[in-house]
Amino acid sequence: MKNKINITCTVQNVVVSSNWKRLSTFQLSAFSFGLRTSVFISLLALLFSTPATNAQTLDDYFQIAAENNPGLQAKYKAYEAAMQKIPQVSSLPDPTFSFGYFISSVETRVGPQRARFSLTQMLPWFGTLKAQGDAAALGAEAKFQSFLDVRNKLYYRVAAAYYPLYELKRWKQIEEENVDILQSYKTVANANYRSGKGDMVDVSRVDIMLNDAQNNLDILNDKEKPLITAMNKLLNREADAVITVGDTLVPETIPYNYMKDSLLADHPALNELELHIEAGHASERAARKQGLPKLGVGLDYVLVDERTDMDLPENGKDVLMPMVSISIPLFRKKYDAAVKEAQLQQERYALQKEEYSNTLESDYEKAMFELRRQKQMITLYDKQIRESEQSLNLLYTGYSNSGNDFEEVLRMQQQLLKYEKMKATAEVQYQIALAKLDYLTAKTY
Repeated sequence: MKNKINITCTVQNVVVSSNWKRLSTFQLSAFSFGLRTSVFISLLALLFSTPATNAQTLDDYFQIAAENNPGLQAKYKAYEAAMQKIPQVSSLPDPTFSFGYFISSVETRVGPQRARFSLTQMLPWFGTLKAQGDAAALGAEAKFQSFLDVRNKLYYRVAAAYYPLYELKRWKQIEEENVDILQSYKTVANANYRSGKGDMVDVSRVDIMLNDAQNNLDILNDKEKPLITAMNKLLNREADAVITVGDTLVPETIPYNYMKDSLLADHPALNELELHIEAGHASERAARKQGLPKLGVGLDYVLVDERTDMDLPENGKDVLMPMVSISIPLFRKKYDAAVKEAQLQQERYALQKEEYSNTLESDYEKAMFELRRQKQMITLYDKQIRESEQSLNLLYTGYSNSGNDFEEVLRMQQQLLKYEKMKATAEVQYQIALAKLDYLTAKTY
């Protein structure tokens, strides 16, 4: 029974049923036209190998989520938008052009002035634009680190949604095996009753347990839809898109200090906060430079008409006048406030980084404890399953011979069922704890 399940469980349900229909056609053809057995076996292998190529692993789902998840895409757009701020703050202000017309002309020695054109360019204090550009660039890099953290968190969420599907699949297999075993018990109980070795109450007990098992299967089938929907929505796909799940989970042996060196060194969330601190330093420098005078250079051009009452050298010659200006930052409150704001932001992000570091270390130890605990539980359940199977075989053999202790046979069967389910749950919880540890240590996939 277990071998049959292991062969078919990697193939999607719809494809399996379709292949069995195709298989029946090939079998009829084989008998009708006398195809050689080797040809039929080759066709059988081809049928089962085709759907398997479409199976997707958890890493495949990570990639799909990274490409399609709208929340992750929004984070990347935030990074791209922050990059567009760099040229905005590191460029010179626009030059000013002005035009004036003298309604009443201003008389000069060489003629009356009619109009004036002015072009002025203000220049911030030396280094101001670079400091502003540095602050914007560091802020953009912080946005990228935030994107990486959300990506890693998305991978954890995908894993946390994927593994319960394996647990559900394994529980369904266990319940189906339980139904088959109980059916065989019912057959033996009926035979013992007809032969006078057993009671009719044994058959009734099996019927009650079969009803419970079928009800459990119905509940598990109903549970599948919300789990698949949750998984598909993380992938931004249709709610009923097919999710393929592996057949086995093998708990890895994780060293005690698993990637702990990267816990505080390379975590994107901590990198983001550190970049915010550096951006605060750059903003502080920019704020101080904003409080320094700004220089302006310009050029005035004045149109002058010729005098008609006399002939003079350079009569009517236009005037070209270079100009230099300087701003006087007298009102210091706004500049001092900007400097203080940048300093407070640095302190804020430093405190947040310290708090998050403490949280990471605490969560790391919790995740490592959960890994060790689930590993111990898996080892325990393996031992309990082996011993329960041995006891069940002895009890079943005794019942088959004498017709006694059938209630104990059923009790041991349910105990075995419980341990198998608990082992599947422990395997899933182990993998989820490992996925949490991968997120905490910023493991890249």
